[in-house]
Amino acid sequence: MSRLPRVIVTDYITEPLTVERAVLDGFAEVIALDARHESDLDGRIEDADAIMIYHYLKLDRERIGRLNNCRIVARPGVGYDNIDIAAARERGIPVCNVPDYGTEEVADSALGMALALSRGMHFLNSRLRRGVGEWNVEQAMPIPRLRGRTFGIIGCGRIGSAAALRAKAFGFDVVIYDPYIPDGVEKALGVRRTDRVGSLMEQGYIVSVHCPLTPETRGMIGAAEIARMPGGSFLVNTARGGVVDTAAVVDALASGHLAGAGIDVLEQEPPMADSPVLQAWRDPAHPAHDRLLLNPHSAFYCDEGSDEFRTKASREVLRALRGETLRNVVNGTEMRV
Repeated sequence: MSRLPRVIVTDYITEPLTVERAVLDGFAEVIALDARHESDLDGRIEDADAIMIYHYLKLDRERIGRLNNCRIVARPGVGYDNIDIAAARERGIPVCNVPDYGTEEVADSALGMALALSRGMHFLNSRLRRGVGEWNVEQAMPIPRLRGRTFGIIGCGRIGSAAALRAKAFGFDVVIYDPYIPDGVEKALGVRRTDRVGSLMEQGYIVSVHCPLTPETRGMIGAAEIARMPGGSFLVNTARGGVVDTAAVVDALASGHLAGAGIDVLEQEPPMADSPVLQAWRDPAHPAHDRLLLNPHSAFYCDEGSDEFRTKASREVLRALRGETLRNVVNGTEMRV
């Protein structure tokens, strides 16, 4: 009797795998490794027929090269920068993501951060909680009216488009930068478009980042780009930590050039205990303590969304095991047979 294909869930999701088994029972054996480090994968994934990997671990060229039977690497999320998709392509292994599950949640989180910062709510909550300043709005001033202010969006795919529509609803003048979307998207959304990221930075009272992490976008927003933003502006990143130089953000907060920043993603997750960003954020004497809103890569999450990305990734795995056409291949690879 031949064995069922083995589907390995590497990290983040552990038993009970009720969502995955609701899709794959009878077609595959589903195993959660609960790996905490890439080395925890060694000797445990080589004979997998399918791998589901989250964003805490990397699947590099060396480990992909040791996969003997793998028919798909599924990323139950949007970003896939932790997977060497070129190495997988060379091995004939398709890499698939779930590009639509967190659209609303990330857009909501980005706008929530932007509003909490620009309306002075985060600043006042942070200061008054520890008894700093008078019990009034004055220490957060100036707080200008948001209607008509420019809300810049870098990356206007599904999430960026959702953020643009939300920003429009608050009365912002929305400008987008995305060299890869076709002409006319800005017209469909009712927003303005610029073909230079520098132009967007110069206009943005609030700039929200929604692009993937690629060799082109890595480090795209650094000290020079932040310096082009108007004094007293706000930067929000719910995309990937590597797109924005977080140390430069902290420096801009310290100098007063940025009035606030919302950071959901860091270059290293979780950060080291001695991370300069964490140290500044935790230090009551540092301006970042009151002006930096820091979250643990949580913008994507809601209970319904969790079921959605787990279900959709499992369905993609099932299609691969059945030899069916895959829906969301990100590395241009036909399925290995």
